[in-house]
Amino acid sequence: MNAEHRQQEILAQLADQGEVSVTDLSARFGVSEMTARRDIIQLAAAGLLVRTHGGAVSAASRSFEPLFALRSRTNADAKRLIGQAVAREIIDGQTIVLDGGSTGVAIAEALVGRNLTVCALNIRVADVLSTDHATRLMIPGGMVRTGESSIVGSDAEAALRRYRFDSYIMTASAIDVGAGLTEWNVEDAAVKRAAREVSRRTVVAVDSSKFGREAFARICGLDEVDLVVTDASVAGTHKNEISAAGAELLIA
Repeated sequence: MNAEHRQQEILAQLADQGEVSVTDLSARFGVSEMTARRDIIQLAAAGLLVRTHGGAVSAASRSFEPLFALRSRTNADAKRLIGQAVAREIIDGQTIVLDGGSTGVAIAEALVGRNLTVCALNIRVADVLSTDHATRLMIPGGMVRTGESSIVGSDAEAALRRYRFDSYIMTASAIDVGAGLTEWNVEDAAVKRAAREVSRRTVVAVDSSKFGREAFARICGLDEVDLVVTDASVAGTHKNEISAAGAELLIA
């Protein structure tokens, strides 16, 4: 396993357990403690974790939205596969709304070269598609959230309501059978609700780490979406919950 994959696994373990130790990482990856410590030092330099004596702890509180830099390195392979699976669900010529976040960027990368009209709700997503001659790129008015680069506010919601889209590709911070789809930021959740309301079909793209969790602001219930796309690590109980709620489930 190369350094990139080891570091993704370290971030995944931190997201799940909150801490790691050099000794455990050395045994898990079959590398020296010096190599495991070097991985931690590199991730700490990027602000993705906090070093401790003998290991590291997560740089993000579980009560608040994790940094984009941290999310972009967590479950990166799963997000790439999800992006490819979502792209296969989209038909050329369609009009779509595309969310942001690390999963949204992965989806945008998978859509490059497609004959589509894409309304991007995030500057990073727009940047991926901005040089693609095959894609018609729309950006709603509004305010840009510092750090996240998502487009929020009443102007963004009003702009969306002037159109009818074929599909909305929604990303979310958490998905739970009781709480539904939730976001950390209230303004992000409001724009997502507006996007769902003006789209004929809603496709939710979330990696398996988001299941069974709740964030602060509710977007909608599982019974209000058509398709959930996730990765193969999702637990069987969560698969059953999605089906029971009436949404189709697709494993990337």
